[in-house]
Amino acid sequence: MPAAALAAGLATGLLSALLLGDGIGVNLLLIAVPAALAAAFAAILAGRRIRPWTVVWGTGGLALLTVPALREAGWPVFLTFVAAFAAGALALHGSRTWRGIVLAPVGLLGAMPAGAVWGWRGLRARAGARGSLGPVLRTGGIAVGLLVVFGALFASADAAFADLVGALAPDVSVAEGPVRVLLFAVGLVGALGAARTAAAPVRWDLLPVTPGRPRSRLEWALPLIVLNVLFAAFNAVQLMVLLRGYDAVLSQTGLSNAAYARQGFWQLLGATLLTIVVIGLAVRWAPRDGARDRILVRAVLGTLCLMTLVVVASALRRMDFYVDAYGLTRLRISVAAVELWLGVVLVLVLAAGALGARRLPLPRVVAASALAAVLGFGLLSPDALIAERNVERYERTGTIDVGYLDGLSADAAPALDRLPEPLRSCALRNIAHDLDVAGTPWYALSLGEHRAQRILDARGISTARYDCTPDRDGDPYDPYGDYGEGEGEYGDGDGDGGSGGDPYGDY
Repeated sequence: MPAAALAAGLATGLLSALLLGDGIGVNLLLIAVPAALAAAFAAILAGRRIRPWTVVWGTGGLALLTVPALREAGWPVFLTFVAAFAAGALALHGSRTWRGIVLAPVGLLGAMPAGAVWGWRGLRARAGARGSLGPVLRTGGIAVGLLVVFGALFASADAAFADLVGALAPDVSVAEGPVRVLLFAVGLVGALGAARTAAAPVRWDLLPVTPGRPRSRLEWALPLIVLNVLFAAFNAVQLMVLLRGYDAVLSQTGLSNAAYARQGFWQLLGATLLTIVVIGLAVRWAPRDGARDRILVRAVLGTLCLMTLVVVASALRRMDFYVDAYGLTRLRISVAAVELWLGVVLVLVLAAGALGARRLPLPRVVAASALAAVLGFGLLSPDALIAERNVERYERTGTIDVGYLDGLSADAAPALDRLPEPLRSCALRNIAHDLDVAGTPWYALSLGEHRAQRILDARGISTARYDCTPDRDGDPYDPYGDYGEGEGEYGDGDGDGGSGGDPYGDY
């Protein structure tokens, strides 16, 4: 256990205990830096070299941890945290194959108990060696003592300096002691596990895997060719719909706008997922006797990928059509983002088939695209985009569901601030109720919360004169009539199958 890695692990535990008890913000990035240094010190001592893909995974993981400092919404922040953990696991293991990429996070979790034992042995070894640990402890104790004593003197001598120290230093009470100790242990064990993995990673890529038995050309190609014909027929129908327009198709099928768009999207999303599974199985059992087999595989699977890309475009078009009619929600933007990423995966499969596995390492590139998609999704601020699209729709149609929008995070405040009163105050009331910028430390706040607080300080909200709960019988609080009734928002006209239910139905 390198002394530098052990010190970095202790710093990670200390920062975790001080910064993690008050919320999530830039503190995650501050804690990740010494943990990454612990892994780097351990890897250097073990003789591991830093490779280009290690830099990609490491910088990508740290970039993902900037999202909590920018966005307040919990759901994209959770996704970025999971993706950052996966990126760190890939950086430590250096995985190249599909099984290595999938099992790398498991390996990092499994290394944490071993890392704790490794750290304890390293600490005991240095404590037993004369003169190795004592000077370090004495130096650290003297530095902390001087900082506390002179910091307290300066704070009592100058009110401005006292305010600065109070704003920057964490507020730790005795009652929070057990929680802080637990956070210290989690941070320390996590950093030591990362260091242990960096020094001696499990080589998941070397696990033996039985290759698939190659099939004959006819046995392999015939089902896929039939599938390609089916995709071609479906895409031809989509082209006819595009040329004729949705109105003609709806009058012929008897479906409503919502039923046609919503049902079609889910089916097409499922078709895209199944197609990727089929391609993976087809590659495993593809014939591999020579150049003719390679040409056959590339032609059949390339055609299937191109056909599926048309399906992806059709699914996204249907979602856009549905959002224009009934507004954007978290579920809708999430599944649309997944469909878009699946389209990127298909393009990467096409590129790998054309360039070869040596020029384009497909497992790594697909994993990198997933991390980039999660990072882009978080930086895009989905709650802000949802509010923006729904406000634009209100300005265009005069209908809006404030009951849904008032559940968004502080990221949505700039867009909701554009609404007229009383809709504005009703949409912002929950944000104002949950926001506590003054009582939250700087390291646990996001940029979205700061912006929302500025908006509320500038204009405030007032809901004392009206009820912000819309009445489904046509008597809502606001002066805007029946609050969207008759537009398919609350009745059965949107094809959601409900009777006066949620305007977003089961979707």
